[in-house]
Amino acid sequence: MLGGSFNPAHRGHRAISLAAIRALDLDEVWWLVSPGNPLKEGRGDMAPFAVRFASAVKMARHAPIRVTAIEQKLGTRYTVDTLDSIVRLFPKKRFIWLMGADNLAQFHQWRGWRKIAHEVPIAVVARPGYDGRAHAAPAMGWLRRFVHPARQAKSWTEWRLPALVLLRFRPDQTSATRLRKADPAWHRRFIQPPSKATGSSRVS
Repeated sequence: MLGGSFNPAHRGHRAISLAAIRALDLDEVWWLVSPGNPLKEGRGDMAPFAVRFASAVKMARHAPIRVTAIEQKLGTRYTVDTLDSIVRLFPKKRFIWLMGADNLAQFHQWRGWRKIAHEVPIAVVARPGYDGRAHAAPAMGWLRRFVHPARQAKSWTEWRLPALVLLRFRPDQTSATRLRKADPAWHRRFIQPPSKATGSSRVS
């Protein structure tokens, strides 16, 4: 699972997902398009959910990536609550949480972050400019004892929780912030009725 605002979804999201599928031997990656990130509240450049969802659907085409509006359907606001619900809803599936090093740097600010680590394994993808802060972050101070070597990444379903693996792929410099600055009206390409945008999710 890869959660995020996807404001907009871009080739970096896709590249990381495809690389993670290979490194972790995943069947697919679920993109959890967030209705609203509590750590990004008040931002005036956050596009409507339907627009962000549509951009994710387009970027995920022809790839083993499942775009889902499950957070919106569940009415959950925090990752810890979303994961708790998903694990209960899909008891026969095994999940691993994907996030960039930028998120690890602020992971200690997430509600129930230790509970998240006890719920699912975590794979952290290196990101240029953030690795130093990620390794020095309070959450990493606690998680460091649970780190598994990257060469064992495909064995993640066998790990005892908490479990963390640090992955390093060819860096992709694409940034949603830079994309928005380059094209402030990007969202107009995806404007459509919310019923169509959210209805295409393959996760019930």
